[in-house]
Amino acid sequence: MPDYKLSAQLKGHDADVRAVSFPKSNVVLSSSRDSTVRLWNKTAEKPPTFDNTIASQGNGYVNSVTFIPPSSDRPEGLIASAGAETIIEVKRPSLTSADNADRLLVGHSHNVCTLDATPSGKYLVSGSWDGKAIVWDTDKWDRWADLVHEGEVRSVWAVLAYDENIVITGSADKHIRIFDLRRVSGSQEVEPIRTLTTSDVVRALVKLPSGIKGHPSGADFASAGNDGIISLWKLGGKQVGSLQGHDSFIYSLACSPTAEIISAGEDRTVRVWRGSECIQTITHPAISVWTVAVCRENGDIVTGASDNMVRVFSRSPERIAAPETLSQFEESVRSSAIPQQQLGQSLNKEKMDPHSWLLTNTGTKEGQIKTVLEENNTIGAYQWSSGEQRWVHVGTVVDSTGSSGRKVEFKGKEWDYVFDVDIEEGKPPLKLPYNLSENPYEAATRFLGDNELSISYIDQVAQFITTNTQGATIGQSSEAPTTDASGADFSSTEPATGTTYLPYTEYLSLTQAKSEPVLKKLNSLNEKHILAGNKHTAMNPTGLACIEQVLQATMGTPKQKAKAPPGLGEGAHIALGIVAQWPYGDRLPALDALRCLVAWPGVASVTHPQHGDIINVALRGALDVEQPISNTSTLAEFADTLDAAQVSPNNVMMALRAVTNLFVTEEGRKLVAENISSIIAILARIAGLKEGQVPIGAENNNVQIALTSALFNFASLGFNERGKLDIQALSGVCEIAAAVIARQSDPEVLFRAVMALGMILATGGQARQIAKALDVGGPVTEAAKKSGEPRMKDLARECMAFLKS
Repeated sequence: MPDYKLSAQLKGHDADVRAVSFPKSNVVLSSSRDSTVRLWNKTAEKPPTFDNTIASQGNGYVNSVTFIPPSSDRPEGLIASAGAETIIEVKRPSLTSADNADRLLVGHSHNVCTLDATPSGKYLVSGSWDGKAIVWDTDKWDRWADLVHEGEVRSVWAVLAYDENIVITGSADKHIRIFDLRRVSGSQEVEPIRTLTTSDVVRALVKLPSGIKGHPSGADFASAGNDGIISLWKLGGKQVGSLQGHDSFIYSLACSPTAEIISAGEDRTVRVWRGSECIQTITHPAISVWTVAVCRENGDIVTGASDNMVRVFSRSPERIAAPETLSQFEESVRSSAIPQQQLGQSLNKEKMDPHSWLLTNTGTKEGQIKTVLEENNTIGAYQWSSGEQRWVHVGTVVDSTGSSGRKVEFKGKEWDYVFDVDIEEGKPPLKLPYNLSENPYEAATRFLGDNELSISYIDQVAQFITTNTQGATIGQSSEAPTTDASGADFSSTEPATGTTYLPYTEYLSLTQAKSEPVLKKLNSLNEKHILAGNKHTAMNPTGLACIEQVLQATMGTPKQKAKAPPGLGEGAHIALGIVAQWPYGDRLPALDALRCLVAWPGVASVTHPQHGDIINVALRGALDVEQPISNTSTLAEFADTLDAAQVSPNNVMMALRAVTNLFVTEEGRKLVAENISSIIAILARIAGLKEGQVPIGAENNNVQIALTSALFNFASLGFNERGKLDIQALSGVCEIAAAVIARQSDPEVLFRAVMALGMILATGGQARQIAKALDVGGPVTEAAKKSGEPRMKDLARECMAFLKS
């Protein structure tokens, strides 16, 4: 039988492809860490060409996908997918990411890493990092049974719907459990009829054909995992064989129509096994081949890997890729860099065979790796292809700082690195071991699992591993500015001769937050709306999962270091909708979320379909007690009509923080500049600037901190971008700051108010003339007397010097 050759490379995903399915000869499904599920339809036969549709767009990694076969009531079949959001989405293939799901299945509390459907599609089975496996009835779409996993399971990595009655699971506790669904009790819990013990974590399961066309070993199914061994099992529990050849973890198994086992793993390879022999090894230009599936119609293979690619391989000459595509693939494999550790051997160039050795020697088995010294003094890795009877160049072996022999021992093993990770102040750091041959995401997954930490940190941990080649503490940065409890620190409060504060050109931000209390409040309020029947304002499970994922990834994270999480824009849309639509007393947690989100790039451009930009929604949401907020007047007009007695100071505080944080991004500053007059009018109303107006939050120090932070950012904008503040805006900042100084005595509030005045003075020109005309020297002197802090006295002296110039 001929070897598999590349048929097509499907480019579209922006991150690791974690799961694939091949339900029809012209249809491929794939899910990825880029939070999408893609449906690939074949559009041409020669060369094979696929286009793709985003079937689903989530807000977290999508780590599993399967196809539920067609039936009379679902003629298209259904795509089931899940991942970090914990909700299983079920959707018709004809729908796109813009369409709502047909079903959302809620039951898991952690990443759903595996899915499988029974042959008829009657049941869908899911496994999760929460240690649970659940059987779902696809007729009624309810939670039909829970598969009992006792002990320290941690994760159910693999589920196999063997037939309509038998389900098999593989777990991180090194056990395989076999369940008979006919034993469902009244409690809907099913105990395993058999538990098999393996030598290591079980990550993959596959059913093998039976009868005359069955596997030569007589096995009913196969398992694989961290030991790199494929184990062959009878349903009765007897192990009848094992297949060895992989050099690292095996992540996925499939079976061809001709009973060949296909395996994929961390050693960059997909291997084809006939009986007990590996007959072909397909090396990928990636760190990991995460997933493999086989088309039952034609025997073609599809893979997904850490290089973001989906690839189809075929034995049929009619379905082989164009010559230039084949050449490109081979070249990408040849140019791959292979860490020494991945080969599991110590390499000595002085004792290494030269390249010419390959010309006179053959391999002893399929997939054998041979390293030779190339003419340019590099080390080449070659793999024996028994089908082609030749050595195939599969990469260049590279040394690194971590492979110099200075290994670090941790828990009885040697590692290239063992990082100290500070998780909580006052507690000892956690140890993060890592070898260069590992996939960073796999090492991050192990670290988070071992220490029972949230999977939401996986990007940060993996990125840290990728970018650091020296031991360091996560979060340590000599470039990071120090911050006080309010989110900004101008300088030390200790007196220092010659200390200057002006100009201070950085914008302040008020982003320190914890997501847990915000999410808890949002959940409880949302449940209240659901119970009240307010479906038009309540969040659906997808929206709730989205906002949860986004807030966990953004609240309290330093923006200059972090990567914007998937679903950020959608999370901002949801927060805007809550602020605009929910009752006034329920808006605070959404305003809190919004003030953190606006500090991330791209969020400032998000708008509400009825109420416009973020500034309008945030300020009206904080001050307008009507439900929904009105939009019949300008913000300036609205400011003159609101009733301060009905307004919540906490809502106002969060809206002011949102305005302050908009200055963090370029698009945020642009939005603020477009709305200067409206914002200044609202700030003036909050300060009670006009005669007869009662100030809002005058007794609330947090409101005053937020108000003066916004004033400072406006003054800093006027300094950094001359001409952005007109006469009215400059006058407004000065007058509002003076009004705050007249009423307040808190040193931090006074300092920020004077800093705003000082920045206008430092701007010079017309700005300074306006400040002089408004006699800001009086408020500056008053603030210095009230505060008594050395920093305030130094700052006041600077301001007075500008006034005399």
